[in-house]
Amino acid sequence: MAEVINAQLANGLSCELPANSPLAKLLKSQRTWVGPDAKARQRILNNAKSVAIVGASPNPARSSFFVGTYLLSSSDYRVYFVNPNADEILGEKVYPDLASLPEVPDIVDVFRKASDIPAVIDEVVAIGASTVWVQLGIYNEEAARYGEEKGLTVVMDRCIKVEHARFHGGLHLLGFDTGVISAKKQHR
Repeated sequence: MAEVINAQLANGLSCELPANSPLAKLLKSQRTWVGPDAKARQRILNNAKSVAIVGASPNPARSSFFVGTYLLSSSDYRVYFVNPNADEILGEKVYPDLASLPEVPDIVDVFRKASDIPAVIDEVVAIGASTVWVQLGIYNEEAARYGEEKGLTVVMDRCIKVEHARFHGGLHLLGFDTGVISAKKQHR
């Protein structure tokens, strides 16, 4: 007998399908997990005092380096870099893992491949952090659901730099600070 899966549809209904059917493969490839909306993401960023960047790179060409630069220069967050293969990034000490940090970060920002996310979630849960933020371009729906089952707030496939700039008046069309001074009240 062919394996059957219970496919969850976008409208909330579910149905049984042969696991090897084209429709089952299509439904499995579609995203059904959504995550926090814009107002919830803004609250997460506004309430946070510290961010740990897992998978931080000392290479200036890597997006984690750019995000670290932005967070250090354009936010009030205490920023921690986590990478077992580096000692210093942007003049800051680098920690080998989350358990080595001097405090439990409010947000753990993850720059690791999608298949690594469940292990990172286990580390986040083990240290008692409450939010895991998985960077833009990285998506693992099963890991997101797993994180939520473990009690975490999960943000996935979103850039913390872009979101922070968006909510704090520093977002230009290309995602860079425009340098424009505005009288508009900043929401912090």
